[in-house]
Amino acid sequence: MATKTNSTGRNIMSHSSHKFWLKITAFVVGSFGPVFFLGTMASTLEPARLTLDLLSWPVDGLTTYDSPDTRFLSALTGGFLLGWGVMIWCLSEWVYDKAPEAVRRTVLLGLLSWFFLDSAGSIASGNASNAFFNLIVLLVAVGPLWRPARGETGS
Repeated sequence: MATKTNSTGRNIMSHSSHKFWLKITAFVVGSFGPVFFLGTMASTLEPARLTLDLLSWPVDGLTTYDSPDTRFLSALTGGFLLGWGVMIWCLSEWVYDKAPEAVRRTVLLGLLSWFFLDSAGSIASGNASNAFFNLIVLLVAVGPLWRPARGETGS
């Protein structure tokens, strides 16, 4: 990834590097959507059930999708995650060239908001291990986006 230092000595990312990483972020976020959508139907719920079992470590088979409420919540979660991933992709394609720093900050704020609320809820619900998995997803999704966009230092 190409970086450059601005007049204040801060590293900044190249335009193309940021756009590329935004697509990775979109994929990381959006890829959870179809997995949780599969949890809505008894015949296809195993990937979602296994994902929740993994995120509530250890994998012990105690996580179930027996409740219709769980399957409904899985539908909502899948829809939100796919929609959020598509939105990030569209921001990288249609908005980033006009406002790179605003898009970068928007995506970062969205990721941090998700991370803190999801992790706090995971801990409060007795699934603290998910906060660790959230940290991994956050680091992958943010990648080099913590650096300002080239040509803008953000004010």
